[in-house]
Amino acid sequence: MSEPVFEPAADEALPPVSFRAPTGTRDILPPESARVIALVARFAELCRRAGYGLVLSPLFEDVAVFRRSAGEESEVVKDEMYEFADKGGRALALRPEGTASVVRAYVQHRPPLPWKTWYVTPAFRYERPQAGRYRQHHQLGVEVLGTEDPDCDVEVIALLHDFLRALGLERLELKINSMGDAVCMPTYRAALVAYLGQHQSGLCPEHKERWRRNPLRVLDCKKAGCQQVRVGVPRLADWLCEPCRMHFARVRAGLDAIGIAWRIDDFLVRGFDYYTRTTFEFAALALDAAQNAVGGGGRYDGLAEQLGGPRTAGIGFGCGIERVLLACDAEGALGDLGGAVEVFVVDLTGGGAARDLTHVLRRAGIGAERAFDARSMKAQLKLADRSGARLAAIVGASELESATVTLRDLRADQRRQSVVARDRLLDEVRSWLAVPAQ
Repeated sequence: MSEPVFEPAADEALPPVSFRAPTGTRDILPPESARVIALVARFAELCRRAGYGLVLSPLFEDVAVFRRSAGEESEVVKDEMYEFADKGGRALALRPEGTASVVRAYVQHRPPLPWKTWYVTPAFRYERPQAGRYRQHHQLGVEVLGTEDPDCDVEVIALLHDFLRALGLERLELKINSMGDAVCMPTYRAALVAYLGQHQSGLCPEHKERWRRNPLRVLDCKKAGCQQVRVGVPRLADWLCEPCRMHFARVRAGLDAIGIAWRIDDFLVRGFDYYTRTTFEFAALALDAAQNAVGGGGRYDGLAEQLGGPRTAGIGFGCGIERVLLACDAEGALGDLGGAVEVFVVDLTGGGAARDLTHVLRRAGIGAERAFDARSMKAQLKLADRSGARLAAIVGASELESATVTLRDLRADQRRQSVVARDRLLDEVRSWLAVPAQ
């Protein structure tokens, strides 16, 4: 007796569903994802050469980690952070930036100093999506903890500079500033508050309400009112104490010594309260000026202490992958990366030859692909062309019988084809790939 078949009643049938990525997010699909891989690989290699090790930390943290580090009045904490309570009632937040998590990891594990690290991570901010910036975007960054030496500032800036140059970006501008320290910043802040108090009527609506609590944010506000008011603000450089002045001079001299051009930007205060002394930012001049920052950071000598650790000097930067790729597009950099597939095996004998040969090629370090489902030769060659493979290795009945393979150059202007012994395939493929297509 057959089992009964149960079907939902008509009024219980589920409606059709068409899900999409959440607003402000996107899917990164091949071949674009190959550029992300190439970008991260180049960054990882530069970091390796400079002695930086990879840190992988949780995507979510106790919400207090970011509240303490960024500051309660920062836009990220007040308006943009993704916060939630887990099933145990703990208050957590998705990572809005990379530095705080690395410093929290340092405070927890206390590795030997100086600690030189790099990271690659998604970052989450509830903000209006814009060019190269999404509610989930991706960051590369480095952090160095345990040294106040201004030469370390130069090393970190140079690492980001060399990375961007390695991608082929030429139209770059480096802006630098000094935020002072706990000695000179309070005096400057008082002078800034006094000035803004005299000009508050001209501030943008947002900062008319918030300028007293967070006056530094007025300096990097892009709205017309604040832009006009800030023309006459006291210059931070004029209020630096002597140690901060000497530190900043050493940074500038170091950049000059290794040939990195810079300009001082008195309004470069970045977006977080933890910055001290050196701040810096690279702008891609091929992009619109309002959205051309491709990476930046600075020194944060008091952040570890804010997160419960001993006072430990630190400096680092974050670099947005999506924004960097936009800059590459604008300059025509990081273009054709070449196909990951170098050989496409066309098998007309049932698939066994394709199965075996692709594994032989891959184990030898050669990118190899095949078709499935016993497709025709025409269909397989079409897939081979779409894959970007340089060569097709064709196995038909005659090749199977004679233990040979027909090797065809798919990218040559004039057809090049040769029958090779199967046990000589690896040597022949390497030889053909070593010579550019004619």
